[in-house]
Parts: sequence; C-alpha cells; structure tokens
Amino acid sequence: MNYFTGRHACMQSSGFNGWEERCFGFPSFYKSFAHPQPPEKDSATSAMSASPLPSAALFAMACFLLACAGAYQRPPPRETLSVPLADDADGLTPQQVHISLVGSDEMRITWVTDDDGPSTVEYSTSSNFQQRGRKLATGSSSSYSYILYRSGQIHDFRSRRYVHPTGNLLLVRTRPRIDGDRGCGAGDLGQTGWTNSTLQHVASRDYDVLLLPGDLSYADYRQSLWDSFGRLVEPMASSRPWMVTQGNHEIEKIPLVHPQPFVAYNARWRMPYDADSVAPSASNLYYSFDVAGGAVHVIMLGSYADFGPGSSQQTWLAFDLARLDRNKTPWVVALIHAPWYNSNAAHQGEGEEMRQAMEALLYGARVDVVFAGHVHAYERFTRVYDNRSDPCGPVHIIIGDGGNREGLASEYLDKPEISVFREASFGHGRLEVANATHALWTWNRNDNDESVEADQVWLTSVAADRACHKPKSKT
Repeated sequence: MNYFTGRHACMQSSGFNGWEERCFGFPSFYKSFAHPQPPEKDSATSAMSASPLPSAALFAMACFLLACAGAYQRPPPRETLSVPLADDADGLTPQQVHISLVGSDEMRITWVTDDDGPSTVEYSTSSNFQQRGRKLATGSSSSYSYILYRSGQIHDFRSRRYVHPTGNLLLVRTRPRIDGDRGCGAGDLGQTGWTNSTLQHVASRDYDVLLLPGDLSYADYRQSLWDSFGRLVEPMASSRPWMVTQGNHEIEKIPLVHPQPFVAYNARWRMPYDADSVAPSASNLYYSFDVAGGAVHVIMLGSYADFGPGSSQQTWLAFDLARLDRNKTPWVVALIHAPWYNSNAAHQGEGEEMRQAMEALLYGARVDVVFAGHVHAYERFTRVYDNRSDPCGPVHIIIGDGGNREGLASEYLDKPEISVFREASFGHGRLEVANATHALWTWNRNDNDESVEADQVWLTSVAADRACHKPKSKT
C-alpha cells in the first residue's frame, strides 16, 4: 500500500530485514538567499580554498554521486549486486519505490508490483495520518514487454497530499514541495559493491534531491536487472526525489528484434517532461524543473535524443532558456550524459556534435555549470566556451563513475589548460549554493570505502558578473 501524508510521509515496506517503516521529511529546498562573507579567493578558479559560510546561509542545492578520475592507483571493479524481492513479499507488495518532483508543488510516487492490482492510494491532510482524515484515490498503472520479458505492474500517482498505496502498507513520509535547501546526483551508477559504497556516502549527508546524468541500472538488455536496481536504490529513492536523464546504457535497442529504444527507462523512470503547461517537452528524455523556490533552474538534456537544428529538443531548449529571469533565478545548471569537454582517453569526441548544436544556447543564457557522465572518471574544467577559457561560460564537470561494473577510465591525454582537476576514482560530490552569487563545489574520493575530500572550489554565478551582462560574440 502506498501513501503520502501532509508535511511528511512514511514508508513501511518489505525490505532486506523484513517489514520496516521509514519516515522522512520532504526537501525544504530553499527559503531565502542569505549573504555570507565572500570567499577569499577567486571562486571560479581556486581549488581547496573554501572559506566556510555561516550555517544559516548555506543551502546545499545538489549532492552529486560521481565517477572520479585518476591520479592514484585505480581500484578494481567490484561484483554486480543482485537484490531479490524479500522472502515474505507477495505479488501485491509494493517494491522499487521512488519519488520525483512534478511542477512547483507536486510529487510523483512510482512503485512496482509483480501482479496486476489497482493503483489505489490512501491520503490524508494530517501529518500523522489520522484515521479520521483518510481518503482513497486511484492513480494509473502500466507495464511493458521486452522480447520474452514482461514487467510487473508499474504504478504512478501524483499528489500534493500525503499518500500511501492500499494493500500491503508502503508509506513514504515526504512533503511534496521543492522550496528546500539540498540536493544530490549521480552518473553511471550501476549496481555493484562500489555503487553501494557510494550510495552509503551520499546517504550519510543531508540532501534534498538526487540528480543523475544517465546510465542508471546497467541492465543492458537484462530486464531483471532493472528490478534489482530498483530494489537497491529504494531506501534512498523513496525518501528523496531522484531526477534522472538517460545514458547510452538505457537505449537497449536491438534492430529487428526490439527496435524501440528507451522502453524500460521511459516506463520505469517517468520524469516531469509534460508538467509545464506553457512549454512542455516532447519527450521524457529531456525536461527542466526548478528547485529552491525557483532560485535554481535545472535542465536535463538528452544526449541520445535528436538535438540538431530544428529538432524538438533544440527548439524546446531555446524557449526554456529564453524565458528565464536571472534576477529571480540566479543559478542555472544543466546535465548531459556524453561530456562536451573531456581530456580522458575514453569516449573522446562523443559529445562534440551535441556541443556544436547546443553550446551557444547555454552560453547565451549564461548557464553556470554543466554536469556530464559517460566517462568513468572525475574531471573539472574552468569556465569555458568553444574550447577556450571564457569567464562567462559554464564550468564543466564530469561525474561519470558512481560505481558501475565497467570500472574506471584511468588513461588520460595531455592535460589541456582548461582542465583544472582530474582523477580516476570512484566518489561523490556536493554543490552547496550559499546565496544568489556564490556556491561551493566539493568532490569526495571513495578511497577504499572511505569518503575523502579531494577537490573543492568556490563558484560565482555568471548572472552576478556585470561583465557577462553585455552581449558577447559566440565565435
């Protein structure tokens, strides 16, 4: 049974240790921009030089699960995990629960049951889910087939209230708002021992939303691994929103046999691409949303959707960026899968065509940061545009190794001037937005299951730089 309840929600489910209840507060993303003392050094270029901000001023907008690249001995890959359904679960036990943001004041809860059943939820406006205030509502459900595999029933419910599915109790205590102050993200996550370690590191830090720039389960045609991945991440994905975009491992297209791409991804991880009534995206593969009460705009782009001139994605992106008011939205962050800038030997040039098609749009809108995955290493670039350092361009950061089964990409080309820090190791990172002008980015290496701070830099919002307000040539 699934449900949400007022300001909080709880989840009671069949887990690794039998039935358990987990209660969580929903992200309280961000309420006001404070004005702490500015960092002592140039925030766009100084690494390992952060000046601590008052705790009341800090607001952690995004904590990113990273794949990090290498100046130390590369650890070997770890085994792929397989997470089965609990022994005492039945065909109607909710499993693989995850939540996502929808618009400015809603959330979506998604869950799977092995057997067909109604998507009935019980909701209440009371935070303690009192019997007197309970009501019933019905969501929707679907399933998909992939060659000989047929998925379980994938249930979906959107709500501003506190809800739980009826039947076997599954309660997510979470508040459907996005005005909170923290967030996290991950690229090339997979489901290995390294994945589990990185997830534990992220879970140990407070955050409000997880951002994933593609390559989730590494199912790679083995659909049962999508189920295993859903169970692996459920403890985190059911307590905080997970916002994802696709990677190459989500395509799962087989010519003639199964020609339709992204079938499992689109069915299991539906994002709010159609939630914007003014400018809905045409595809679940690209969309945008706001956090921090509109102070941070997040753009999820599709590296494997058509992005060329005249494409639906490029047309949508141009409109999405054009309507931004940077006085109200001082921070803009974009996520892609295949990086546009990369000095690793792996996947060289694979993002170049998309860069040529879309970089000018992001540059003209003064996007602050572009996160990418795909390359199983960590690399941070300076502000850059058209392959040159540019103070009005975005900082590009590769976060492509959350723990996948393929291991790390440890071979690098000669280091270009625009590359500031690179290392081939697993890890995670965190972006803390302090106010309208400053944010702190920190990357932590996963050093044999210990989280060790390895790279840190202050960033300044491009919108706060008066020199970047003037129209600039994009040539």
